[in-house]
Amino acid sequence: MPRPHPERAPLARLFFSLFFAGCAFAAAAPARAGDQNVRAHGAKGDGTTLDTAAIQRAIDAAAAQGGGTVILPAGDYLSFSLRLRSHVGLRLDHGAVLRAATPGKHPGAYDPPEPNPWDMYQDFGHSHWRNSLIWGEDVEHVSITGPGRIVGEGLTRRGPGPRRAERPGDTPTTLKDAADAARAVDPEGKGAAWKNEFDGMIGEGNKAIALKLSRHVVLRDITIVNGGHFALLATGVDNLLIENVTVDTLRDGFDIDACRHVRIANCSVNSPNDDAIVLKSSFALGFARATENVAIVNCHVSGFDPGTLLDGTRGRTQQLAPDRDRVTGRIKFGTESNGGFRNITISNCVFERSRGIALETVDGGPLEDVNISDIVMRDVTTAPIFLRVGARMRGPEGAPVAGMRRVRLSNITVYDADPHYSSIIAGLPDSPIEDIELSNIRVVSAGGGTAEQAARELPENERAYPEPSMFGVTPSHGFYIRHARGVRVRDARFTTLSPDARPAFVIEQAENLVFDGAEGVRGPGEGADFVVRRVRDVLVRNRPGHPDRLVESAEREEF
Repeated sequence: MPRPHPERAPLARLFFSLFFAGCAFAAAAPARAGDQNVRAHGAKGDGTTLDTAAIQRAIDAAAAQGGGTVILPAGDYLSFSLRLRSHVGLRLDHGAVLRAATPGKHPGAYDPPEPNPWDMYQDFGHSHWRNSLIWGEDVEHVSITGPGRIVGEGLTRRGPGPRRAERPGDTPTTLKDAADAARAVDPEGKGAAWKNEFDGMIGEGNKAIALKLSRHVVLRDITIVNGGHFALLATGVDNLLIENVTVDTLRDGFDIDACRHVRIANCSVNSPNDDAIVLKSSFALGFARATENVAIVNCHVSGFDPGTLLDGTRGRTQQLAPDRDRVTGRIKFGTESNGGFRNITISNCVFERSRGIALETVDGGPLEDVNISDIVMRDVTTAPIFLRVGARMRGPEGAPVAGMRRVRLSNITVYDADPHYSSIIAGLPDSPIEDIELSNIRVVSAGGGTAEQAARELPENERAYPEPSMFGVTPSHGFYIRHARGVRVRDARFTTLSPDARPAFVIEQAENLVFDGAEGVRGPGEGADFVVRRVRDVLVRNRPGHPDRLVESAEREEF
């Protein structure tokens, strides 16, 4: 770099002196007028002193002046429940940790769960919001931003199930499933100590963040570690942005319930025992409300051992979730589905060591107008694609059985999928799944299926909890389709890592299906890749090495 002219050197020195002085001033500049530093309200941030009251004073002070940002500078802030206020942002600076206190260990308790006359229609955790580390109700223009961390050290992962007595058919259909469902509700095994389901949660917190009937919410640049039962429960929230958020937890990551106009972008969620990003439409608000106008883009979901996403080791020692299927960590619609789902897109996402995409509507709400594209999955622990209409009907009496229609899945690549379950499209006899299109699909499963498995006929289980395992091992290794109408599969290849005696496709009680360029593992003379039973108008064309075939009506055919 040339040296400054001697006559200009003093001027250059003055310029750089002023420049660096300005940088130092900017770095040390006080917070903007109206911002509230929690230390100015008495917070210690030493990891042992309870800072609940001080942080809440800062939030209330910001709200009292019409809005502002509450700043947690570097430190370890121990807290019970904090209530958000409208027009207030909570900012965790570099080095700031908001740590959930532990009842019994620390003096205090979380806010009690509010009464909800509708909590018989969904699990306890979905029905209450105030028993959380951070909660907001009927707030607007609020934010929680980083780059600091929320650590749910004192949050519980458990949550009782529905309070009313179950009707016949509500529970799973086998003793094993019922026992596994109980473990999923209460993984810590504390049920015997509860006086009843509601009282058992008094004083405990089971969510890191909970929001109800709120508007214009931003969650950005934060990390949530051990988020309790839910790292985030958002119910009836409109205009919600979740961006660049990392979650490493044991149970649910983001539960987006009866929300509208939602964008989830550039997030990583690790949740081996439950779903990573899950859309729901429960009856917790006392009325059916669709989850709609949602975009999930550029996200990574996984089921690694808890904590190992953040430390980079990506541990794989845990094999089972509480329902006794393999680890979870996926993107799912349902199970709660009173209000239904509409206008949703998912794109450019990675699934790693997790269950696959699950679209489920079993409580009466429609699921329609969904596009899912550019998905990569590796080490898939159940079915890569699971579309299910069921009749669990958890909700007020009289709701019709749901429908599923106009769903597009494209550019999906799967490697090393669990061999027990092919992808599944399963409707009901009186509510077939309609107008489904799959294109540019590549699935490599582990293989190893037997001729005995290929001969299985699957039960309906229309009221059972929806999981691919509800049917047992599938008779196909690629796709099992039943009670469907208007399904089109184009440019799809299903192969296995080891020999598999099952056909690639089994289709039952379906009509108006087109397979265009859909392949399995068998060439000419090597056995059937398609088995159809009680079908009408099934066209298979552009299958390498095989002639085109139209099945106008058949009780059973193999080809």
